[in-house]
Amino acid sequence: MTSEARRNELIREIGAMRRYARALTRDPARADDLVQDALLRAIQGADRLRDGAPLRPWLLTIVHNGFIDMRRAEQAEGRRREAVASDPVTPPGQEHAVRLGQVAAAFAALPPEQRAVLHLVTVEGLSYAEAAVVLDVPIGTLMSRLGRARAALRAMEAGSGDAGTPRLRLVGGGDDDAG
Repeated sequence: MTSEARRNELIREIGAMRRYARALTRDPARADDLVQDALLRAIQGADRLRDGAPLRPWLLTIVHNGFIDMRRAEQAEGRRREAVASDPVTPPGQEHAVRLGQVAAAFAALPPEQRAVLHLVTVEGLSYAEAAVVLDVPIGTLMSRLGRARAALRAMEAGSGDAGTPRLRLVGGGDDDAG
C-alpha cells in the first residue's frame, strides 16, 4: 500500500479513535491529547502493522494502551481524576435530550473496563474477537465485561425510570424480554 493510501486510510479512522478516546477519558481535551499521541505512535510504528491487517483494531489498541499508560502515570503521581461536573444549566425541555443525558450519565458511571468494552462492541461495531484484541483480553473476559456492563445499565434503568419515561434498549444481550 502506498504511503498516500495509508495516510488516507489513517485519516478515515480518526473519528473512531476520537469517539473511543472520549468514551475512555470522558473529557474532550484529554481525548484529543490521547488521539494525538496515538496517531504519533501509529505513524512511528507503521512498519509493525502487517500488510492486509485491519487498521481500525490496531489504531484502537494504540488508543487503549495510551489510555492505560495515562491512568498508570496519574496513579503513580498520586493524583485522582476529577469527576466530570454536571452542567448547572437547566436541562433542555425536549424529552429526548433529557433522556440522552440520562443514558450518557449511566454510561459514564460504568467502570472504565466495562465502558471500553461496551463502546467498542456497540458503538464502533467491532466483533467480540476484534474488541478482545484491542483490549488485550481473552474473549471470555470481554464477554463477561460486556454482560456486566449491560446488566449495570439495565439496573440503572430499572431504578430510575418512571411510567412515562421510555425504557433504555441495549444492543444484544437478551433485551427482548426486558422492555
